[in-house]
Amino acid sequence: MTDQKLTDRVAIITGSDSGIGQATAIEFAREGADVVVTWHEDEEGARKTVRGVEDAGRRALLLHLDVTEEAEIESAFDDALAAFGNVDILMNNASIDATGNQIADIALDDWDRALRTNLTGPMLCARRFINERRKAGGGGKIINVTSVHDEIPRVGAAEYCASKGGLQNLTRTLALELAPDRINVNNIGPGMVLTPMNQEALDDPDTREEQVQSIPWKRAAKPEEIARLAVFLASADADYVSGTTYYMDGALMQNQGQGA
Repeated sequence: MTDQKLTDRVAIITGSDSGIGQATAIEFAREGADVVVTWHEDEEGARKTVRGVEDAGRRALLLHLDVTEEAEIESAFDDALAAFGNVDILMNNASIDATGNQIADIALDDWDRALRTNLTGPMLCARRFINERRKAGGGGKIINVTSVHDEIPRVGAAEYCASKGGLQNLTRTLALELAPDRINVNNIGPGMVLTPMNQEALDDPDTREEQVQSIPWKRAAKPEEIARLAVFLASADADYVSGTTYYMDGALMQNQGQGA
């Protein structure tokens, strides 16, 4: 195809064993990219992602990766560079949800785990990516997956909201620091998406119908919709876009002040 947006690019997508990461890996491949597929717990899901990338006619590298471990991040980049020679796109997608405990009851280990997974891991991945892109002469794209909860607080989710808010500001800082290198850094802030993070809604149509009532569009997003936004941000079409958060939430965030 001559109109592919990511022809011969190489992308690392953390947490690409399911949901948004899986859909994005396959969409990137359809647009011409080779993809480093990483998984932490769901190896079979990651292998499904690999099959999707290969079915699109592109190469995939399957790696186990715990983004809370600096050594594993360094090793993953080493393996990606050995396999493909370069990395053009980093999508920090790996994430864990809140425990549901309020601050009065939260365990420090749960707090630390959320921040290490959702904020420190993306920082470490970005650090290595930046240094590799500088060696290559600059350019490149970083996409961080935050959440509507980087702005909207949620009871029982302080560790999640704090980590996603921190990731939003990390993105803004990186956009300033990396402008001279022409490395674009942006966020995607999804609302409710039909992924394993919303397994109850996936399994039960009645639960799903109840949960979408606060969304003006009265439905959740599909992972493929998030993936198509990621393609835009990873492509040359977004070369002048940096430091921005794109919310994909069916106008959920605009609904919060209604009826006050």
